[in-house]
Amino acid sequence: MAPARRFLLDTADTAWHSIEHQWGSGHLVTDRGGARWHTPAELRAVDGGTIERGTVEGGTIEGGTVEGGTVEGGTEAVHPLLDGVRVEVRRWTDGAVLRERYAVVNDGDTPLRITGLGVQTPFGDLYTGAEESLDRAVHAHLFTGGTWAWALAQPMSGAGPNLGLIVREGAVRAYSIESRNPGSQSNIRGHIALLATDRARNPEAFGGQPELRVEAGDSLVLEWELGWYDTVEEFTAATDAPAQFSSFCARTGERITVTASDVTSPDATVERIAERTFAVSAPEHGVYTVEIDGTARTEVLFHAPLEEAVRRRIDYIVRHQIARERPGLLAHAFVPVDVRTKTTHPTNDWNDWTDGSERIAMPVLIQLAALRGWVDAEEVEPLLSGWAEFAWRHLLDGEATPTRGTQIPRLPRLYDAPWLAQFFHDRYRLRSDAAALDKAARIVERNFALGGIEHLSIHLSETVLAIAESLDAAGGSARAEALREGIVASARHFVKAGKGLPAHEVNYEQSIVAPLVDLLIAAHAVTGEQVFHDGIAERLPWLLAFGGPQPHARLHHVAIRHWDGYWFGIERLWGDVFPHYWSTLTAATLLRLPEDLRTTETDRIADAVFRANMANYFPDGSATCAFVMPSSVDGRKAHRSDPLANDQDWHLVMWMRSPRR
Repeated sequence: MAPARRFLLDTADTAWHSIEHQWGSGHLVTDRGGARWHTPAELRAVDGGTIERGTVEGGTIEGGTVEGGTVEGGTEAVHPLLDGVRVEVRRWTDGAVLRERYAVVNDGDTPLRITGLGVQTPFGDLYTGAEESLDRAVHAHLFTGGTWAWALAQPMSGAGPNLGLIVREGAVRAYSIESRNPGSQSNIRGHIALLATDRARNPEAFGGQPELRVEAGDSLVLEWELGWYDTVEEFTAATDAPAQFSSFCARTGERITVTASDVTSPDATVERIAERTFAVSAPEHGVYTVEIDGTARTEVLFHAPLEEAVRRRIDYIVRHQIARERPGLLAHAFVPVDVRTKTTHPTNDWNDWTDGSERIAMPVLIQLAALRGWVDAEEVEPLLSGWAEFAWRHLLDGEATPTRGTQIPRLPRLYDAPWLAQFFHDRYRLRSDAAALDKAARIVERNFALGGIEHLSIHLSETVLAIAESLDAAGGSARAEALREGIVASARHFVKAGKGLPAHEVNYEQSIVAPLVDLLIAAHAVTGEQVFHDGIAERLPWLLAFGGPQPHARLHHVAIRHWDGYWFGIERLWGDVFPHYWSTLTAATLLRLPEDLRTTETDRIADAVFRANMANYFPDGSATCAFVMPSSVDGRKAHRSDPLANDQDWHLVMWMRSPRR
């Protein structure tokens, strides 16, 4: 189907992919002990014949075959694991799909209690570089909704075919990530295991992990099918969804309509409004479990209105996230806070806990709220003027070169330039301060001088155009035109580069592609040239492919990002962060598209992503920098919010700046 595409990991070109993680191996935790399976004790044909051991051992699944031998007619592998317990794995083709059946058989005289059961599904979700990722790798979109569960391996280019896995018998209630640690770093998703239950490691994950009981002489079955799908829509239609949701996120006081046979919730209000139609609502900001027909489940989010959330968040920031204990200008810095103790968090020689870089979101948010009239501008002015002095003195040098923070060695960072420029440009808009406009322009000019034309700095293009417009109005048209020329030159560079995008802090990621599309949008707006329009259309599928169609508030079209719990959190957990605030870049970009590329569907996706990120804030104004989604990561309990409020406020900033709120 796609011979160059690496849908599954392979030891031939992925050194960290070990035999324990090969497709179809797994683990079992019971009251009789725990075990893993990999090499079968017996391998036989489904019709009763035998197959020489090793012919499919450790195989990969491609187009309905197992490496080492086809599965026409079917095979069955037998794995004796514990006293009176074995796992039987059967594979066979059924029309255009490959079916796999995992049966835990209890040959003992007493019931078997299972608290852990998982199967390795090592999808090729990794970033070796932009060009190779686009040509060979996939995004693994996972939905573990019990009997309503599936996985979709979508090419990172956004072009099919897609490899889809659909659970047809039994249930997948969680997933775990393995091989995510300082050894593997940030350019791999890790090994994915689909879990019937993860109660032994994390009983509360995904709405609760059950103990599974297998009577003596009986078996527990998990069966799924794998097939090829030309489009994502074709795949989702094949999943036979038991419910349809009007949305997965809504404001408190609103209702989400669900069409299904039966809908219940342990914590939200559910009202039957017609046959097979239910309304779900909740009065408090939060994420709520919804159960479908008693066997499937997902989550919805009800959130406070944006203005209310911003007001709460600013109140919390002002009370808890300013380093007032420090001397001089350093006392004006905004810093992370441990929400458990409400104490500021020291830098600890860690770049992502500094008083600069991503923390710039906090003063930007406060000043933007003052511009909107959401906070009293005079009341917050001492905070903003103090931070402006701090930033100009400590986060920028005499040439307006940005650095990451004050408590670490001075390290120039291009990413920080647009964020600092945003603050000073908004300061000009708020206070009519010509010096602030000059500083904003100097910062982005310095970005260009340092190589920013060949760097996809987040927010650069839209920030430059905003500053240029203000320069025009203030009589600085020549300077404004030079800034626009820099953006157009950058766009020409990246059109020529094609798929050959540069690695930044990660080899390839959504927060490289979104600024790329933004850059082309900006260049098209300035010049009207077709080459930029064509470039947007070509790259838009790359951006959209980062998010999947999972029917879940935290996941629905939210871009995958799987390292920030480690870099930005206290718990230092690797593993998927859903939603991550940079997923909002996709939403903001979609709302900037040229009118002929912007659709009802792209607007719907943008709205879903903006709303999903409200899950990162809490009613008291506190927040989390990372909700680490997997049930467990390398055996460590996850599926929880990191207790550090750190960098997540960029989401609120981007939503406030968007043309539709």
